[in-house]
Amino acid sequence: MSIVLRVLLIVTSILTLLFMMKKIRQSKFQIEDSISWILFLFVLIIVSVFPQIAYWGSELFGVQSTVNFVFLLVIFILLIKIFLSNIKISQLDAKIKELTEEIAVRKSIEKNNEKDSH
Repeated sequence: MSIVLRVLLIVTSILTLLFMMKKIRQSKFQIEDSISWILFLFVLIIVSVFPQIAYWGSELFGVQSTVNFVFLLVIFILLIKIFLSNIKISQLDAKIKELTEEIAVRKSIEKNNEKDSH
C-alpha cells in the first residue's frame, strides 16, 4: 500500500471523525447511529497504520493488489451499512404508516363525538 494512500486514509478518517463529533454535539446525529461509522473509521486508521493487515487480507482472499483489497473492504462495509440502514428505514416507514392510521382514527372519533354532542 503506497504511503500516499495510507496518509489519505488517515487524514480522511480523522477529518470525518471530527465532522461526526461536531454533528453529534450539535444534536444533528445520534450517538447510536454514529457508532458504526466510528468503528469503520477506526478500522480504516488501523489498516492505514498497520498495512501488514491489508497485505495479509489481500493474500488470504487472493486479491492481487493490496489497494484493491482496501477498496473492496470499504465497499463491502458500506454495502452492509446501507443494508442495515434500509432495514431501519423500512421499520420507520411501517411505524409512520401505523401512526398515520392511528391519527386518522382518532380524528374520526373526535368528529363523531363533536357531532353527537351537538
